Amino acid sequence: MIYDPGRSALALTVLRLILAGLIAAHGWARLIAGGIAPFGGFLDQVGFPFGFYIAAGITAFEILGTLVLVWGRLVLPLTLAYAAIYTVGIVLVHAQAGWFVVGLGRNGAEYSVLLITCLLLVGLQHWRRKAA
Repeated sequence: MIYDPGRSALALTVLRLILAGLIAAHGWARLIAGGIAPFGGFLDQVGFPFGFYIAAGITAFEILGTLVLVWGRLVLPLTLAYAAIYTVGIVLVHAQAGWFVVGLGRNGAEYSVLLITCLLLVGLQHWRRKAA
């Protein structure tokens, strides 16, 4: 098998765009379904101050940040921030439900782990080392 940098770049671009779409859909669904207030209430309940504002901020970040991600700008900081958000989601919600999202379980961590892994790998491709 021959490594093709052009094909690899295309694959990473497609992955970045798919991730942006999935994350944007998550934010838009919460916004349209009126899920910001319940999400904020949950955050208040588990000890976060200003839960509603955190929930609104995360929702806005999921919608607006993905536009920047699609544009291909600030990819590393965006992917790190999204990975951090979904890691907290695993800790607060998904780990308690087990591993599987469907089938052998419900609402588990597997999908979030996949998203985090993909986000970190896409971000890694945009990490630039400073010249020595």
